[in-house]
Amino acid sequence: MSMLKVEDLHVYYGSIHAIKGVSFEVNEGEIVTLIGANGAGKSTTLNTVAGLLKPRSGAITFEDQPTAGVPASKIVARGMALCPEGRRVFQQMTVRENLEMGGYTRPAGEIAASLEDVFTRFPRLKERHRQIAGTLSGGEQQMLAMGRALMSKPRLLMLDEPSMGLAPLLVEQIFSIIGELNRAGTTILLVEQNAQMALSIANRAYVLETGKIVKEGDAVALMHDDDVRKAYLG
Repeated sequence: MSMLKVEDLHVYYGSIHAIKGVSFEVNEGEIVTLIGANGAGKSTTLNTVAGLLKPRSGAITFEDQPTAGVPASKIVARGMALCPEGRRVFQQMTVRENLEMGGYTRPAGEIAASLEDVFTRFPRLKERHRQIAGTLSGGEQQMLAMGRALMSKPRLLMLDEPSMGLAPLLVEQIFSIIGELNRAGTTILLVEQNAQMALSIANRAYVLETGKIVKEGDAVALMHDDDVRKAYLG
């Protein structure tokens, strides 16, 4: 069943036509990845789906409900969360305060249980729950950004470049967590420059080039596609 459907999306930055008729869907229980070079429009697409950018035209439907005109905070309350590019944790707040900010759409009585869930998945965050977020390592900040997104109990988790700037060992760890989250029932839409890692974990993939989808299909098939290999897999 289609959980997220994006149809003929057009997004502009001023006069720049950044997204040119993008259509794709994410089915319940899947990991779907958008891959492409820097500036292809991957983050713009995610930010538009999350309600942070307004499309010029096109339709976005989440669980059969259109999201046009719905504020980003209400989209979170409906069950969709974005873990943004560059982590963007609240640098001056503690780990715990950052996580609590992520749970703002949840009833107050459920925050403690959500915190426990996040601490179970990310034991490092539990160890450092009183630490100021800005003093964490890059990998720990990425875990915190993911944990904060999970506090809203999303059915669809969107991850924008989760491996950016991380050491290879941490990249493996983050992708292992993404796989666990998916197996536990969270549907995932992943934007990632590391195409090899993204395709190895995804069910299906879409390739974005200069604001257009140029290829789509089964992730394993795309990993063996000559054009994709040349352009993104080295």
